Amino acid sequence: MLAGKTLIVTGAASGIGAASAAHLAALGARVLAVDRQQPAQPVGEFFQADLADPASIERLVAALPAGAHGLANIAGLPPTRPAEDVLAVNLVGLKALTTRLVPRLADGASIVNLASLAGLGWPQPEAKAAIDASAHLDFAAIPAFCKAHDIVGARSYFFSKEALIVWTMQNRWTWRARGIRMNAISPGPVQTPILPDFLQTLGARAEEDMRTMDRPGRPEDIAPVVAFLLSDASAWIRGANLPVDGGMFAKVLCEQHGF
Repeated sequence: MLAGKTLIVTGAASGIGAASAAHLAALGARVLAVDRQQPAQPVGEFFQADLADPASIERLVAALPAGAHGLANIAGLPPTRPAEDVLAVNLVGLKALTTRLVPRLADGASIVNLASLAGLGWPQPEAKAAIDASAHLDFAAIPAFCKAHDIVGARSYFFSKEALIVWTMQNRWTWRARGIRMNAISPGPVQTPILPDFLQTLGARAEEDMRTMDRPGRPEDIAPVVAFLLSDASAWIRGANLPVDGGMFAKVLCEQHGF
């Protein structure tokens, strides 16, 4: 399905990123694995980079070969990290890397952003002002932005995913002339090294969510969806946000609308 394709995967050292890199390689892709730290089980070619550092992003873009057929933006920080760091990696760094790589991607390339069920609040009116203000947010302005919009604590993670979902939808046709498409995936709770961070931060809410599911997700549940969206089979899917969450989003929607 992916034989002959060159695919960039960020966050490839652990969790969903590692599972996705391994799955893509098993399907025949050449994987360019990106992370701050060397993966314990390397897949493909490794490129070290810190998405919170604009200079590191520039070095990465220069080092990656041109002509990649896809980019999976999976690197991210959990809500237990400082709010400014979360926004730097999960939103500002992700967007900076993507926009700098687009001119170097092959025509027909696919971009997949790992969002989250935590971003489901993006349609709420109270989220719009901050999302709009983040459209041109750069690294230097993150501290002032967090202060102006009260982005503190766990809110940083929720906001980063809300803004990422909106950004994905807004760019559904941005690169249509070159056939480049962008979509997102929103997992629910997944058993990765940062799951304890979510349980610690969300407390009773997370425990309630976990009880309503048949089980938490596994990285291997998400990786095939990443592969599908990177493949030619998804060529007419643009600007979508696919929930991969054991039915949690459907539950929330039914409750919100009284069904």
